[in-house]
Amino acid sequence: MQTIALRRVVAPLAASLFALGTPAFAAELAEGTVISKENIDRVMNDTFMGHKVSDLLTERMQWFVRTYDKKYPLTKAPEPQLDPKYVEATKKYSSQVKLDPQTREVTGYAAGMPFPNIDPSDPLAGDKVIWNFYLGAPSGGDVYNTTYFLTANKNGFEASQKWTFQRIWAKNRLWGEAPFPNEPTVFTKTILVGLQPQDVRGVGTFTVQYEEANKLDDLWAYIKSARRVRRLSGNSWMDNVGGFDFLNDDTSLWNSRPSRYQSTKLIGKRWILAATDFEPERVKGKEGTGEEWANLNFKDAPYLMSTQKVTPREVWVVEGTPPDGHPYGKKVAYVDTKVPAVYHTEVYDKNGDFWRMMDHHFNQRVGAKSGIKYYYALGGEMLDFKAMHGTFWTAESKVDVGLNPIQHTVEKLERLQ
Repeated sequence: MQTIALRRVVAPLAASLFALGTPAFAAELAEGTVISKENIDRVMNDTFMGHKVSDLLTERMQWFVRTYDKKYPLTKAPEPQLDPKYVEATKKYSSQVKLDPQTREVTGYAAGMPFPNIDPSDPLAGDKVIWNFYLGAPSGGDVYNTTYFLTANKNGFEASQKWTFQRIWAKNRLWGEAPFPNEPTVFTKTILVGLQPQDVRGVGTFTVQYEEANKLDDLWAYIKSARRVRRLSGNSWMDNVGGFDFLNDDTSLWNSRPSRYQSTKLIGKRWILAATDFEPERVKGKEGTGEEWANLNFKDAPYLMSTQKVTPREVWVVEGTPPDGHPYGKKVAYVDTKVPAVYHTEVYDKNGDFWRMMDHHFNQRVGAKSGIKYYYALGGEMLDFKAMHGTFWTAESKVDVGLNPIQHTVEKLERLQ
């Protein structure tokens, strides 16, 4: 009788202790599940495609969900593909690429991925990750984007602008001739000009980036009030772009050569949620309004977010320390380990306080004239949490259209007025 009575006491107690010490049952989330403020604490121990949700969200992404109800719709996106010509170029040229440990500069690069095999224990691993993106991003020989910028503040939709973005690369070209035979040190030439509305029409810049380490960018801007083009400081790569929430340095999320930063340190490798199958969805009849793009919602607070479907991707985590004159104190970049693509960055000010969060949304594109397959950003969001202001962009993109490098000059900037 005493044994039976003891069991009646011990068994419930053991069950209670077991329940206290055991986490809730972890489930595999279904595709289409939306991580939000309402359910984040319930799903943190669950998995998606075998990855624990808590491991897929950075600390700042979790904060974004809990503080502003950022939503992450889960999807099983296809694996990004690199064109066979890109893979072939990597095999052909990567063995000749060298990284100087003193200058942190690259020599011997022609095309493909400069450093296909990165050892995390290599002290130069962070530099190599960013060089892979800076030199080897599979973006095409040239791009012609019609880009729509939408801005929002804490009260909702603010404005919509239409711009043209045109860039020609001298390196990593998988088709056509070298574009600047008489300018062997040019790396890229870029034109960014406002088209709509009328108050921004003609405003724009023409930028030349060079391969020489010590040669700063050449940048010209059309000043509408003066009705002329003016040359700007070579340090303009650290300046803000118009009234938007990003710097020239943030174009493509990382637009400067790695050696300009004091350091680019590899923090490690992890998985995050990223938009890899993004397709702009334009709503007819809503041009110029906050309802023009289906992925944006300016009707319901909070407004600083978009709702792209996301999928797990393995990334390198690189911490960049900019030079002293740069407005940022630190930029943390999350770069795909398989394809050179930066999905997400988190920015901190000089005091170490969190400032900005930026995401780019990717998809496959095929060269219009080359037929080559590329992996390219077609949209993104740049959010300034100090100003409580956000910039969202979406591009109607054409790759390998055959932009004429002879006409890609400062005079073209003038002609676009």
